[in-house]
Amino acid sequence: MSRIPDLGSTTWRKSSYSDGGANNCLEVADGFPGLVPVRDSKTPAGPALLVTASAWSDFVAFAAGR
Repeated sequence: MSRIPDLGSTTWRKSSYSDGGANNCLEVADGFPGLVPVRDSKTPAGPALLVTASAWSDFVAFAAGR
């Protein structure tokens, strides 16, 4: 059985590469071993996407052009 983590009291952070604007940023949360919660900063009360840590690492490497 899989369990969905409670994200209600999660601290979210934006990339240090973000321009500081609220219109085009993803936010991620730490503290979930093996998972990376991701959400759209424009809709913080909206749904979050849960991805595996390895998939997130692959995405970050791809986005950075590595």
